[in-house]
Amino acid sequence: MTHLTRRSLLSLGMAAGATALLAGCSTPGSRSANSAPLIRPAGSGEKITLTYWAWLKDLQKVADVWNASHPDVQVEAVWIPGGNQGGYQKLYSALAAGGGPDIAQVELRSVPEFMLVGGLVDLSRYGANDYASRYDPTLWSQVSYVDGVYAIPQDSGPMALYYRPDLFAKAGVGAPASWDDWAAAGTELKKSGVFIDAFNYSDPSWFAAIAGQAGAAWLKVDGDRWVIDMTDDATMEVARFFDRAIDAGILQTGYGDFSSGWFAAAAKDRIAACATASWGDALLEGVSGGKGKWRVAPLPRWGSGGYGSSALGGSTAAVLANSRHPREALEFAVWMTTSPEGIDAMIEHSGIGWSPARGEIGSSRKKPSAWFGGQNYNEDVFLPASTQQNPDWSWWPITQQSFNILADGFRKKPGGLTLVDAVAQSETAIIQAFRAKGLSIEKARS
Repeated sequence: MTHLTRRSLLSLGMAAGATALLAGCSTPGSRSANSAPLIRPAGSGEKITLTYWAWLKDLQKVADVWNASHPDVQVEAVWIPGGNQGGYQKLYSALAAGGGPDIAQVELRSVPEFMLVGGLVDLSRYGANDYASRYDPTLWSQVSYVDGVYAIPQDSGPMALYYRPDLFAKAGVGAPASWDDWAAAGTELKKSGVFIDAFNYSDPSWFAAIAGQAGAAWLKVDGDRWVIDMTDDATMEVARFFDRAIDAGILQTGYGDFSSGWFAAAAKDRIAACATASWGDALLEGVSGGKGKWRVAPLPRWGSGGYGSSALGGSTAAVLANSRHPREALEFAVWMTTSPEGIDAMIEHSGIGWSPARGEIGSSRKKPSAWFGGQNYNEDVFLPASTQQNPDWSWWPITQQSFNILADGFRKKPGGLTLVDAVAQSETAIIQAFRAKGLSIEKARS
């Protein structure tokens, strides 16, 4: 991951502050939070309550496990809508008003935006680096900037291929080891009216994850400017590949994975596979009549190289700038994401994604799954996948806006625009969006 320089951090921070102003609120957070004197821990016998805003279900049940053994530091969970469904706006508004929770759920891809408006505490000031060895290094790098640590990894989404062995066998094919194998399998499945997967034009985060698997790294920092390269060889290979797959009719494009249309088609044996993240297992269990029929295989690989897997989704527990107890908030976040009891509680009560901790995936994920035909897929497939991801992929301050631009281009595919051209046009539009917000950005030299 490319680390921001201090000069670029300040420059981009002012630009992101302008973005917040345009959104209708004053600049969130306190820019002095990480230059002010350290906040002392609570005194012996002093009782405090930490607040944690998140969209995880039943998070209070996780906090209660901690609360039972930490009578002086209690955690109160407050539900908010998902990040871009209103949760982030509530957080920004609270920060702007000088309040907000001690801890907030912030997606990995949104950490730069919160950080650059001064909304997050640099947890390295409170000893976060002492815990670095407990975490997956790729995830730790995605919360580490300018020699600081701006959030604690909470969960991630290593990718694999969920598939129906019976449908593949009827088509005379097996689990694909490469994307070329995947396309060939799709061609055979199509002959019996079965789609191999779905391609959602409106959610390009999946395309970005697959491009990252192929070796792409769309944005990096060079000094005090951003450098963008969305037309690199890896991305163009992926775009050309899925242009062909869509044109060949092997992908369903009328709906995305896990939509109501997708569930209906999957229940009728019209969807044979789904390339998605580890958290997709719980969603797949919603397929009517699917128990025992699905299995998990490694994500197909690109013949030109790339990585064994990629990541889709992922969140952090971030300590917000107005917290009066950052040290205790850090201790709770580390307990929740690395201790066996914290991880088990997160899986049981909140259905959390893949654990960010090294060597600890949760006790329930070390057992064979009856729904997946007795396969021990977490240890056999997702554990290796979690170590086979692109370490050079990093996020940028206008990720969601960039995805909206890309989606606008992808939706023109049925009208004749190729994915290749959509990506190239989107890159130009994203450059313009950066500059409109006062950020310095240049196209990478070929």
